[in-house]
Amino acid sequence: MMKKVCHLTSVHPRYDTRVLLKECMSLHRHGYEVHLVVADGKGFEDYNGIQVHDVGKPQGRLSRFFKTTKAVYEKGLELNAEIYHFHDAELMPSGIKLKRKGKKVIYDSHEDLPRQLMSKHYINYFLRKPISALIEWYENYASRKFDLIITATPHIQKRFSKLNKSSLDINNYPLLSELNTEITDWDSKKNEVCYIGSITQIRGLEEVINAMEYLDGIKLNLAGSFSPKTFKDNLEGRKGWKKTNYLGQINREEVKRILRESRVGIVTFLPYGNHIHSQPNKLFEYMAQGIPLVASNFDLWKSIIEKVNCGICINPNDPKAIAEAMEVLLSDTSKAKKMGENGRDAVLNIFNWESEEKKLIEIYQKLI
Repeated sequence: MMKKVCHLTSVHPRYDTRVLLKECMSLHRHGYEVHLVVADGKGFEDYNGIQVHDVGKPQGRLSRFFKTTKAVYEKGLELNAEIYHFHDAELMPSGIKLKRKGKKVIYDSHEDLPRQLMSKHYINYFLRKPISALIEWYENYASRKFDLIITATPHIQKRFSKLNKSSLDINNYPLLSELNTEITDWDSKKNEVCYIGSITQIRGLEEVINAMEYLDGIKLNLAGSFSPKTFKDNLEGRKGWKKTNYLGQINREEVKRILRESRVGIVTFLPYGNHIHSQPNKLFEYMAQGIPLVASNFDLWKSIIEKVNCGICINPNDPKAIAEAMEVLLSDTSKAKKMGENGRDAVLNIFNWESEEKKLIEIYQKLI
């Protein structure tokens, strides 16, 4: 008999790469009946065999926290699954209630939330520390009650392993199925660099735009949504914006096109607590598409990038250092091409979702 599992999220979009395209699809391919409960207002959908249930889009953060979480829990309970797998810390109370009803419950921690809250622009600066401490206390309390904690990085897993002996990191490595079957001929690439993702101050975009002032004949392809929206006004007033091609929010096919055309991928997050231990998707996605990186010189990132020799690590607070690294890769074609090939080989052999999928299926089998 097919085992029924239900993934729950009140925050992530229905097409979230980790939630739907990786975890849910992997489980479906291995014979599970998979349901996903979301809150986006787009209604029910059968996505390649995944039953996506929508409880409606929340009207602001408070509405999401109080009303949407309740609706997600109730819809999930109605589905009567054997395993519940939730992806947001605000659903921890729902997870505890599901445990009380005799369900198997997995908490999937995508971020080091207490540290992440310290850099949220929408939280009053003086309230960040007490809110972070309160959230960490509750997360520590709740995580002990769940059957399994899954984390997106080894660093987060190390924290939870002290609270729950059943914890495992399942890394957000790229899907091999999404790799270009052939690397674009290097000579056909444009004299362009790219950044694709959320556009925020703490991700170092101010410094990247400033770096563009030092470069001639080079364009920055910038894609994603601004947070807050006023941050766009900040960047538009800088000289480097004139050398920036802002593309807005783009779909996955457009992402692939930009990566095929670009010669360098930028991932220069600033050294906030949550960043230095993170493994951002875009780092591996740039590698997967065979383009070299200009990346922050965090110890974890250096251990990957310098070991593989797939890019240059610099101080993300230094626009001139960012510009110099771009210049090295754009002026030395053979070096850039070799680094791109190194990164792609590393993804094909090590840093790919297929290797992580085996861990996911194994722990589900143990829970069943």
